[in-house]
Amino acid sequence: MSSSYKLYLDDIRTPRGSGWLIVRSFEEFVATIERLGVPAEISFDHDLGWDEVRNCERKSGYDCAKWLVEQELLVERFNVHSANPVGAENIRALLGNYARFRGSNSGV
Repeated sequence: MSSSYKLYLDDIRTPRGSGWLIVRSFEEFVATIERLGVPAEISFDHDLGWDEVRNCERKSGYDCAKWLVEQELLVERFNVHSANPVGAENIRALLGNYARFRGSNSGV
């Protein structure tokens, strides 16, 4: 089930343009998709900041992408706006490979 909203995942930045629903963490990302369904588009940041309570890095945009795949949810359009080139490529590769897998198994 795909919805008509656009989701912007970033702990600090705000998107250019209008119409984006902003989430700042893995937990907000999951809760929003569970409540509203799969968005029409997602723009991913990789590094989502520091968890002061646990004294560690927060779950990343890659963790969010991995959650989508684990839930067998396919997002039709996605962008990665992260300044972390390795993290950005990991998100692109994971979601691109999953989309190809789903496309090759659409008749199964």
